[in-house]
Amino acid sequence: MPDDKQTSAKGPSLEEGYQQAISLLSRCCSPDGFLASFQKRYNYHRIWGRDGAINSLAALLTGHQDLIDCGRRTLLTLAKHQGPHGEIPSNVDPLSGRISYGGTVGRVDSNLWFLIGCGEYWQRSADEDFLDRIREPLERVVFLLGAWEFNNRGLIYVPATGDWADEYVHNGYILYDQLLYFRALRAVADVRRHIDAGRDHFLEEKICRLGQLIKVNYWLAPDGELPPNAYHEVIYKKLQAAACHCEDRHWLPFFTPLGYGYRFDSFANVLASLFGLASGRQQQIVDDYIDTIVPAETIDLLPAFHPVISPKDEDWQDLNMTFSYTFKNKPYEFQNGGLWPLITGLYVADLARRGEQERAERFLHGVCQANSTSNGEGDWLFPEFIHGKTFKAGGTVYQAWNAASFIIGYHALQGDHLFGKEVRRKE
Repeated sequence: MPDDKQTSAKGPSLEEGYQQAISLLSRCCSPDGFLASFQKRYNYHRIWGRDGAINSLAALLTGHQDLIDCGRRTLLTLAKHQGPHGEIPSNVDPLSGRISYGGTVGRVDSNLWFLIGCGEYWQRSADEDFLDRIREPLERVVFLLGAWEFNNRGLIYVPATGDWADEYVHNGYILYDQLLYFRALRAVADVRRHIDAGRDHFLEEKICRLGQLIKVNYWLAPDGELPPNAYHEVIYKKLQAAACHCEDRHWLPFFTPLGYGYRFDSFANVLASLFGLASGRQQQIVDDYIDTIVPAETIDLLPAFHPVISPKDEDWQDLNMTFSYTFKNKPYEFQNGGLWPLITGLYVADLARRGEQERAERFLHGVCQANSTSNGEGDWLFPEFIHGKTFKAGGTVYQAWNAASFIIGYHALQGDHLFGKEVRRKE
């Protein structure tokens, strides 16, 4: 359990950080659900599929009924505005009626986080009215995700800019999305088991196979043999040929028909462990790798991706062309090496889940320090990211999911884990 009275040398106490996070999450409540930020800037003053689900997960941990109810409204608002093919909105502006399903492409992970958020809300609340209202939208999302596998072989294909890293250069079979798919299908399996009073063996087999596909195709073991669940033999052999870049170092971010990406995707590496797919050995390897990219003398936050893409790198030209309105991904900014409290808070939750309390508390202090950043006009800005070199706040401030991530990490340190409380029901 965090020491509520202790103030870190690097920032305020965790207790103060928690109270500030609760306050921000409350300020982001609206009649239709959680806003990404209460600031009326760009499209952040809207209900987002991805952000809203993460905020709803945090709300469940707080025990604050007003926040829990706001999470429920968030999920129902997203379901209400579901697209004609089953797609969950990227974001919704209930006041203007504007609904976005993405930019140049749709947002795959909005659908995945929606399923996870719905499943966890129902598990913790036993809200049967919610389940009745969400059942059909949930099944439509599942059908759509199956179609996005394209070849019916178990992994979803994600176009460039099709998930949270919407201005970064990765695409194809992105690990982050496959991990969310794994957890989302488990949530669906729980719902179906309750509704039908029995197990969906086909879905459970699909989940098991997806887990195996993830374990085999995104972590290159040093034995050099072609594993039985290699997704594509030729592409996997390309991976083996490039083993010096990625062998036994961390989970790999994606692959396409052309080959693999090799940068460290923090979000994906955190989720691989948090969702129970990483072995103890893999967890330790990733922890050790994180220590090499988060020096002790800096703020304890994870970069979105590492290493940074700079103008001398071959990916720079593509990155320089990948943006919605203005270019954000200068070196050490935004997704290009920017440090993200959101991801770090979830890392804290995983560390606490596996008993790494001291390390978890250290990184939670890092999130607290980032959230308490000031700009001369006020403190506790909860900025979107922290610059990877100057450690100054970047992006939009008062981010609700920063507050949510801190809350999730804080509760995990007290033994209340993100996916740890399930309601027992009579079958």
